[in-house]
Amino acid sequence: MMGSDAPGWSDTDEVPVHKVTFAKPFEMGKFEVTQRQWIAVMGKWPGNPPGECNGAGDSYPAYGISWTDIAGANGFIEKLNEHVKSTKQGPATFRLPSEAEWEYACRAGSSTPFFFGNTDCEPNSCTTCSLSNYAWFCGNNSGGCGSPTHGSKPVGGKLPNAFGLFDMYGNVREWCQDMSHTSYDGAPTDGSAWITPDATVRVLRGGYWNDLPSASSRRFASYNGPDARNFSFGFRVVRAP
Repeated sequence: MMGSDAPGWSDTDEVPVHKVTFAKPFEMGKFEVTQRQWIAVMGKWPGNPPGECNGAGDSYPAYGISWTDIAGANGFIEKLNEHVKSTKQGPATFRLPSEAEWEYACRAGSSTPFFFGNTDCEPNSCTTCSLSNYAWFCGNNSGGCGSPTHGSKPVGGKLPNAFGLFDMYGNVREWCQDMSHTSYDGAPTDGSAWITPDATVRVLRGGYWNDLPSASSRRFASYNGPDARNFSFGFRVVRAP
């Protein structure tokens, strides 16, 4: 069941709650794509490189990258698939997840606001709570620039969900393939990305290191233009076997 109508943990664009049955299997990246992986594939940053203020290092998540930098022509996905094909490591099938795939992977079989169950977190309060064990968010990572409690952190530093996936909450927001919509009326029910010609912005999921618990919840989606770059924007990849 995708979407949410839970008081305090949902928004108007997360209804109606609807059933999704995946038509095809997929594999979700265990971690967010790292800065080392970005450079290995692309060789350089498309805009400003990561800096110490927001987290820099091989194992930190790649950020400051747009949807177009990832999924557009000559982007990360295209280059990664070219490499896989040229080195005969299997079919070239890497891509961004659909929003439905992302939410299913994050939920990991749960139906509560967070995959680890009910929480003592207040939706709009930056205090230490049960989410602290699973995510970097404003309750444990909101100091000023230069503070050890500021910026993204190396991937995999918190506990995973039941599917073994790390940082599905917090750290960096994650681009999905889908275009944004004001509700889930008319959304695909087969797990595919929702692409319509009249939409102009793309979906991000998961919240980032200075977001509120409500924004870090697996139910929360944000949106931005495909060419937008921000210190909070990152991604993980899906492979279709």
